[in-house]
This record gives sequence, structure tokens and C-alpha cells, in this order.
Amino acid sequence: MNLQSNFRVKEYMAQRAIFIVLIALVVGIAIADPNFLAFSTLRDILQQSSTRLIIALGAAFILITGGVDLSAGRVVGLTAVISASMLQIDTYANRFFPDLPQLWVGIPIVIGIVAGLLVGFINGIIIAKLHVPPFIATLGTMVGIYGVNSIYFDMEPNQSQPIGGLRKDFTQFGSGYIDLGGGYSIPYIVLIAIAVALICWVIFNKTRLGKNMYAIGGNVQAAHVSGINVARNLIMIYAISGALYGLAGVLEAARTGGATNNYGNMYELDAIAACVVGGVSTAGGIGTVPGVMAGVLIFGVINYGLTFIGVSPYWQLIIKGLIIVSAVAFDIRKYMAKK
Repeated sequence: MNLQSNFRVKEYMAQRAIFIVLIALVVGIAIADPNFLAFSTLRDILQQSSTRLIIALGAAFILITGGVDLSAGRVVGLTAVISASMLQIDTYANRFFPDLPQLWVGIPIVIGIVAGLLVGFINGIIIAKLHVPPFIATLGTMVGIYGVNSIYFDMEPNQSQPIGGLRKDFTQFGSGYIDLGGGYSIPYIVLIAIAVALICWVIFNKTRLGKNMYAIGGNVQAAHVSGINVARNLIMIYAISGALYGLAGVLEAARTGGATNNYGNMYELDAIAACVVGGVSTAGGIGTVPGVMAGVLIFGVINYGLTFIGVSPYWQLIIKGLIIVSAVAFDIRKYMAKK
């Protein structure tokens, strides 16, 4: 094999490293327990990973611009509580709003998504107009949102009791499925996540906003010089990310059948880790939707698969930590090589 062919093989392997790691994980766990390859296992992993994918896609928008969003998890918690509080059955003993009539299921869902969008819009204003660094801006909103959510959650007559008794027309979005026959089924939440991923792919690759997003992350000064309205684009991007977090929060409440003010805690770190492992550069300007999907699936396989074969949760954390550090180190190495 000549040098040129060797270089092509290495380049091919590097570009598809994330998918090779995913396949290796699945094969390794399947060798330890062949039952892992059952269709029901794949369905469970996809169902549990669906909301994480939506959050990670929101985080990817921001990472590609060279920013970061630490408020994602708390937005998930806020929107989960808001939507769940308005979608309890009439006969539930501890209704959040005892006198609230049965609303059309779409109204609280839209309210939850809009609440997330507003938080993202506020983040965008703080960062783009007040020039507060994204880390500090979203750290502040993360703390503030948790406070707002806790006050809402503690209102009379709920007084910080877990919200339960959710309506079936709402929970079906998270736990319902399409029966394919023969013991096979596809959860609705998986189809929703796939639809969101397709929309994000179109935005990333086929829209002016997507092109501007990559340009801002690649070189913000060059983006300014080329006539891109950086502030307006950043506000739009943070608002879209907030809406995605809001949708994820609504779906998480539907999937679990309840909500508390602690929902979504630390989800932003898992989302950022999945993005980085999936090839989204921490320096900005680089990232793809398929890569983010693969990164989420890797952590889904780790969480579900290692538990499936009886690996201690503590070892799972060590493995996840090593994967994250390795991915960031590889990303920095590529960035420095380009410089």
C-alpha cells in the first residue's frame, strides 16, 4: 500500500470514527450478552435517547456558533412542569390547577415550547446585544430558571409535590407506539425525534441561517465583514435551541408520566458531551446532524447496554468520562493541526 492510499484509509477512518466506535460498542456488549441484539432492546434505547437527541440538537446549534448553553437542562425542567401542570386528569386527587378545565392537549404543549423559545430568545439578547460571554449568560439563566420553576412548582395547592396523573392523550406522545405486527413497534417519541433531526438537517445544510451559523462559528470577524448580521442570527439560533429544549421537556413529561422541578438536571452536560463525541467542534464552525445522532446513541448504548450486562454505574461514569476527554483531545488536535 503506497503513502497516498494509506493517507486515504486514515482519512476515511477519522471521518467515520464515531460510527466505528458505536458499532464496536454494540458488538462488544452483544458478545457479552447476545440478547442485547433483540429488537425490543433497540426500541428501548431509541425511546430513552429521543429527548436527549432533541436537546443535543439544540446544543449543537449553539456549539457550532462557538458558544455554549448551560441553561438547557433547566429549560427542560421548566417546560416539563408547565405542560404537566395543565394536563392532569379531572379525578386526580392533587391537581396543580383544581379548577382548570380540560384543555386541548396541543395548548399546553405549545405553551411549553414557547416558554423554551422565550428563554432562548433572552439568552440570545444577553449574548448578542449585551455582549456577555455565553458561558456566563447561560449560567445566570440556568440558575434563574431553576428559581422560577421552583416558585411555580411550590405554588398552592401543589406545594412542591411531584406532578402526576397525566392524561393519556398527552402521555401517548412519550409512551405510545405504532404496532408493526409480529411483536415489532415504533414509539411515537422516536418518530418525533427523527422528524426534528430531519428539520435540523435542512436548517444546517439548506438554509441561509445554517450557512451563517457555520460562518459565525468559523470566524466571527470574517462573518461581520461579509455582511452577516451576527447579532440577529445569534438571537434566532438561541431561540431555536430554546424551543427544542422546550419540546424535549414536554416530551420528557409525557414519557415519564410526571414532572418535578428537578427534571432535566445536568442534561445540558450530557447534550454537550454527545455533540462533542459526535464531531461538533468546541471551537465552533464544525458539526453535523448525523454526528450528533451518533453521539447520542453512543451514550444511549453505554447507559442502557452496560447496565444490561451488569456493569457498575460507577464504571459507566468512568467510561463516559474517558470517551468525552478523548473526543475533546482529538478535536483540539485537529484544530491545532489546521492552524
